[in-house]
Amino acid sequence: MIIELENIGVRAKEIDESIAAADIGLDTAGACLEGTVRFRGEAVRIDGKAHLRGTVQVAAKVDCSRCLEPIERPIETFFDAIFVSSDMMPEDAETVLADADLDESVAEGGIIDVAETLREQILLDLPDHPVCSETCKGLCPKCGGNRNLIDCKCEENEIDPRWAALRDLK
Repeated sequence: MIIELENIGVRAKEIDESIAAADIGLDTAGACLEGTVRFRGEAVRIDGKAHLRGTVQVAAKVDCSRCLEPIERPIETFFDAIFVSSDMMPEDAETVLADADLDESVAEGGIIDVAETLREQILLDLPDHPVCSETCKGLCPKCGGNRNLIDCKCEENEIDPRWAALRDLK
């Protein structure tokens, strides 16, 4: 879905859109979206700046950072994205930006790609290091087995032969 900046007025325009997860193009290792991405919100112009705000909902699966098992994680997050046209941005490369300016995005060509905005918000909501449980034992560094499912009996104190000569140094 594309919204043109010139069509956003001071009166809020309600948006209720469902987008296929494949159209979002998450493109990140260890995470995928399932079903449809639902966006309920509005587009409105405030102080000459276009705001796209609302709630994005989607079912996601992320890999546990310890054992790599998939974890179902629903995403429901509210956001307020601010867009300005390129003519509102200063042309001087040495211009100092205020803190409020850092939250604004430039709508290239005067358009807002809603799917791209939703993709960014979903990526921001994904956890950095998800775990399936706080007691997850992870993978064995020797055999690669999932320690939550098997007791691999690998010796944890076994020294790599390449580092064995360092053991005698004290």
